[in-house]
Amino acid sequence: MPSSHFSLLTDDDLYLFNEGSHARLYRKLGSHPAEVDGKKGTYFAVWAPDAEGVSVIGEFNGWDGGKHRLTPKGNSGIWEGFLPGIVPGTMYKYFVRSRYGGYRMDKIDPLAFYFEVPPRTASIVWDLTYAWNDREWMRARAETEMHKQPMAIYELHLGSWHRVPEEGNRMLSYRELADLLPAYAEEMGFTHVEFLPVTEHPFYGSWGYQTTGYFAPTSRYGPPQDFKYLVDALHRQGIGVILDWVPSHFPCDDHALGFYDGTHLYEHSDPSQGFHPDWKSYIFNYGRREVRSFLLSSATFWLDEYHVDGLRVDAVASMLYLDYSRKKGEWRPNIYGGNENLDATSLLRTFNEDVYREFPGVQTIAEESTAWPMVSKPTFLGGLGFGFKWDMGWMHDMLTYITLDPVHRRFHQNDLTFRMLYAFTENFVLPLSHDEVVHGKASLLSKMPGDDWQKFANLRLLLGYMYAMSGKKLLFMGAEFGQRGEWNHEESLEWHLLAYEPHQGVQHWVRDLNRLYTGEKALYQLDCEPAGFEWVDAGDAESSVISWIRKTPDDGSMILVVCNFTPVPRTGYRVGAPRGGLWREMLNSDAAVYGGSGVGNAGGFDAEPVPYNGRPFSLNLSLPPLGICFFKNENGEQT
Repeated sequence: MPSSHFSLLTDDDLYLFNEGSHARLYRKLGSHPAEVDGKKGTYFAVWAPDAEGVSVIGEFNGWDGGKHRLTPKGNSGIWEGFLPGIVPGTMYKYFVRSRYGGYRMDKIDPLAFYFEVPPRTASIVWDLTYAWNDREWMRARAETEMHKQPMAIYELHLGSWHRVPEEGNRMLSYRELADLLPAYAEEMGFTHVEFLPVTEHPFYGSWGYQTTGYFAPTSRYGPPQDFKYLVDALHRQGIGVILDWVPSHFPCDDHALGFYDGTHLYEHSDPSQGFHPDWKSYIFNYGRREVRSFLLSSATFWLDEYHVDGLRVDAVASMLYLDYSRKKGEWRPNIYGGNENLDATSLLRTFNEDVYREFPGVQTIAEESTAWPMVSKPTFLGGLGFGFKWDMGWMHDMLTYITLDPVHRRFHQNDLTFRMLYAFTENFVLPLSHDEVVHGKASLLSKMPGDDWQKFANLRLLLGYMYAMSGKKLLFMGAEFGQRGEWNHEESLEWHLLAYEPHQGVQHWVRDLNRLYTGEKALYQLDCEPAGFEWVDAGDAESSVISWIRKTPDDGSMILVVCNFTPVPRTGYRVGAPRGGLWREMLNSDAAVYGGSGVGNAGGFDAEPVPYNGRPFSLNLSLPPLGICFFKNENGEQT
């Protein structure tokens, strides 16, 4: 009998595949260990409609394309066959003979679960059976409304988070990462980790964004079950797992998806839609129904087989627009004369509908950098259906502002305040991601102006500002302890810096920010709703001071946030408050324990009945230099 992950292709499967709505192809196509008529072997099935013949090749037949031929499955374009004696661990490829132009090529299995370690490219027969230990996590996830929960995401690249310099700078395996990462993420207070793409990719320097194996975790760090073990370990530690997923483009490597059967099978045949001028890669043909089934199945696969909690979809803007990175005359309008890619938007809507219907509690997140409306709104309202969207505008404005010399910041207060004009038009994630610390952009710490003390103070202020603003949070690895060097995927993070107090202070600050954020409903419950935010004073540009309140009606709690973006301490600075009573200072980025100068407010103050900033009460505060303070109202009088 076939394995539990597999069943033979039925007429219904063929209909759904050719219709473009099959989201479980990984149970049908690819290679599946099976037992037929008492013989153990492997069933193979691959889509190659314009092939005149397809053979399975490997060491078992001397890589001879004249042997082990597959047979066509009716008119579906699928070739299939059962080969006795082929067991898990067997390396193989498909030898594809096209009916056009004499094209002959050894190709990967597009739905392989496992590959040789790059630069070798053979697919490997594999059984994905694994005994999960995260039942409680999965049960709780299905009952959780994440928009009203804290999300503090730790983004990382598996190959460069930690390395072993004593062993030739060796990368850690999935199992070794499982021994370190869950405990670290939990101790730092993050709620989720987000992995740069783990899907198999031939070029390590692409960080996974040039994907060839859409159904296989990269073998660089171990076999598929070991990646499952890592996800399982994170779940058992209470940490969610988000994967970057790349349906926007794929590399042109001859062995992979491109020109698969001698025709433009997966990629669009029109170069204006099928080739990306920036990345020199192919673009999927989103209008081809079988390609839609392939991509929908890839997304479902990671949620189904690997218990992943979210998919962050890369480069969504490049999918949405026909003229993305193209000059006049290099693209063709859609049937209505517009620049929208109607096939891609249809695919994205179906993808989101499938995910939210089939996997309660799972989230989809769009990296989308334009003003396309309603990216994170339901499809029944006309949206794309994503759960969240990266706020690239906030990231750009905030990094522009924080990297200015403080003497000039008073002329750029708008960079701090503009976001709140659109902050609740989408469900936003505030990203300080990997893209901001590579390619000559410098690390977050190195971007900061001033001397070394000011650089660290500015970094703590930037991170505090992100955690205090409405929206979920994302921080790339290394920023949590003040990495000095730009991220290098060939090296480990600079963990040795934690021997020095300023870096210890940043790490301590991020840990305390996470604990405050996840522990205070006012800071997360209405992240995506205007009722959770109100300005106190956004207009004191001359002092480069800004203040606001985060709140929730659930428990009536309020958090007052005050930022001083200059290196000048400000004593006797009055800030309006909507309530009387004690406003306790919860966190202060200038505290000595974080590496600051120790300017503070003696634990908090009782609000005075002195109207200010349009509020009936006010606080007379000491604002630390380049600092942010969080105050929580303790049972105060409400008006």
